Amino acid sequence: MVCKWAPQKEILAHKSVGGFVSHCGWNSSLESLWFGVPIVTWPMYAEQQMNAFQMVKDLGVAVELRLDYRSMSGEVVLGDEIARAIKCVMEIDNEVRKKVREKTEQSRLAVKEGGSSFTAFQRLIDDICLNLETN
Repeated sequence: MVCKWAPQKEILAHKSVGGFVSHCGWNSSLESLWFGVPIVTWPMYAEQQMNAFQMVKDLGVAVELRLDYRSMSGEVVLGDEIARAIKCVMEIDNEVRKKVREKTEQSRLAVKEGGSSFTAFQRLIDDICLNLETN
């Protein structure tokens, strides 16, 4: 099904979703990892190529469809390419799925009390409050 807009978080959270063909925007990438869904990369522009590269090459949490696709170039992505990438990401016990599970666990720990994101955000709030008191 192709549609203009979909409730992405609710879809990614559903237990039947096994993979996500994504433009690799930052929010989509974070949501996918949060819900433990591996990505097939199809970046279009802006920071999406960099995000896709990092997720495939550096983190190993995504399968490459394209890393440098430009929608305005007139380039066509063939159905065989899409099918290959989707089949790869849907393999049950592959390395990408293992890495996604690890990153999902790490991201959830980071926002819990005492986690790295929780602590960093608390320091920011403390600094802001301190600056308000001194001004």
